[in-house]
Amino acid sequence: MANQSGSVYGLTLLSPILDDERAVPSHDLQIRKYLATLPTGVDSPFAIAPGTHLARLVVMDDVIYVGMPACEEHLKSKYLIFESNCDGDLDKYLTGLATKIPEHLDAIWSHCTGYPGASDVPAFLRYMKACQIETTFFFAAVNDKSVTDTLIALQTQRAVADFIATHQGMDAAQTQREFIEFIRILKAAPPPPPGVMGAHRDIKTGGRNE
Repeated sequence: MANQSGSVYGLTLLSPILDDERAVPSHDLQIRKYLATLPTGVDSPFAIAPGTHLARLVVMDDVIYVGMPACEEHLKSKYLIFESNCDGDLDKYLTGLATKIPEHLDAIWSHCTGYPGASDVPAFLRYMKACQIETTFFFAAVNDKSVTDTLIALQTQRAVADFIATHQGMDAAQTQREFIEFIRILKAAPPPPPGVMGAHRDIKTGGRNE
């Protein structure tokens, strides 16, 4: 099915940016400035909004002429590109964006032609779908797991790798005792929130290098 890979939905939007000579700075520059200030990690708006595996926002000025045999073509306007791999149903995902991060959506898409605002959710859904094009390439590493499932798997992988690294050469009996305790702690650990799978480690693994 187009736009769908397993349980992961690939969303690609092209929203035309307003072309108003009276706007200072121009609408595309205002979008760029706002995007540059967006936080990352756990504070990212798309970590707060549910179901986002990844998201990317880009301002496209024009298409690039690559030479013969291609034809030289130009866009009629600049476009805001939004790409996301998300969990499941498109309506549910877009509704989650509109209800969880409306201020960010309005600050960005208010510079795009015809944007109705996030407060009118049905109109917001219609607008986003009108800007949608088919997605044929997915960035998500898995296509059959939710964001939460993927985060738990990454947490487990990282913790096990740490345990192995810190128990090299240790007495077998002690390693077994510490592994039993490690598994108990790992099973009891809550799922990590989106945006936290950075360089730090939250689950202690014992061993010699702690």
